[in-house]
Amino acid sequence: MTASVAVTGMSVAAPNGLGVKDYWAATCAGESGIGRLTRFDPSSYPAVLAGEVPGFCAQEHLPGRLLPQTDHMTRMALAVADWALEDAGISTDAWSPFDMGVITASSSGGFEFGQNELRKLWSRGSEYVSAYQSFAWFYAVNSGQISIRNGMKGPSGVVVSDQAGGLDALAHARRQIRKGTRMVLSGGVDAALCPWGWVAQLAGGRLSEVEAPDRAYLPFDAGACGHVPAEGGALLVLEDLAGARERGARVRGVLAGYGATFDPRPGSDREPGLRTAIEVALRDAAAGPEDVDVVFADAAAVPELDRREAGALKAVFGPRGVPVTAPKTMTGRLNSGAAPLDVATALLSLQDQVIPPTVNVTPAADHALDLVTGECRGARLRTALVVARGHGGFNSALVVRTA
Repeated sequence: MTASVAVTGMSVAAPNGLGVKDYWAATCAGESGIGRLTRFDPSSYPAVLAGEVPGFCAQEHLPGRLLPQTDHMTRMALAVADWALEDAGISTDAWSPFDMGVITASSSGGFEFGQNELRKLWSRGSEYVSAYQSFAWFYAVNSGQISIRNGMKGPSGVVVSDQAGGLDALAHARRQIRKGTRMVLSGGVDAALCPWGWVAQLAGGRLSEVEAPDRAYLPFDAGACGHVPAEGGALLVLEDLAGARERGARVRGVLAGYGATFDPRPGSDREPGLRTAIEVALRDAAAGPEDVDVVFADAAAVPELDRREAGALKAVFGPRGVPVTAPKTMTGRLNSGAAPLDVATALLSLQDQVIPPTVNVTPAADHALDLVTGECRGARLRTALVVARGHGGFNSALVVRTA
């Protein structure tokens, strides 16, 4: 029998709330964290809105020696990791180092760190080698810094598949738990709210250029015109369910099923792979479409991508066959941090038996989705499906259940 993998702790950093309590309260109230970008002056760029995490002060949470070695995203990830472990009731000093691992996702992270290193090159060209090494070192920092800070010497890794990567990282962590690792900290905290990262995201052609925060990010709406980028994400503590119960841990939910696919090449007459990813996840969870109580959508807000996602959901569940929500309309898309935040939100929904709303959106009738809008909807919830897609053709789906 395959071991069940439980979520025993989690924490979040989101544009509408820092920490689980504030984030969930804001999400249930339909409060958005999207506004004009403040981390630098965006006035010379076509897109000016972002979701920025409020109230985070690295100096309050991390030792001073770490600050010059890291960027904003990494500092936030380190703090969120501490909070997730605290939420799980875990003191890493009491655990064997090789019983603990860290597997995270990253896609846009590194731009701010790299930009700062390039500035050093421009001002001190003789330091080229050390700066280059520092830039290369960054790409393992999301898991590496967390594992070093907490003495975790078990399985470690970083998955890179854009927004889908957040689910892929959780699935990889789930595999490691099933192979015998006692605990893995997993998920993603991501950000690219710096000039270099901003230009890179603009080049993808999917950013909304609307300046009104309540009209800029409208997935499944006739007015969909791209997404608003954001920073933040969530980290979750995963353990074997039996072991978690043995140590008396609170179990927030179970990772029940996972599926991943890759889209065919552009111009192919083959259908996109999202439907198959969902079906594989359901089979892995030994569940049917009728067992799913709510879907947390990818919500690209690009008309063609919205049409494909709606089509996949209709094919699996039938027209308006399951409630669908996209609370990321309150945060923006957090790159690889978005899907772990959706998983955390799904677990909170299962806990409180409510579906958070998709704000500002009037769903287009031709999508035939039962999109939860306006305010929270009470419902009997046991099983949730989280869907994520990554730029370039990545598709992932994760089923979570109450324990």
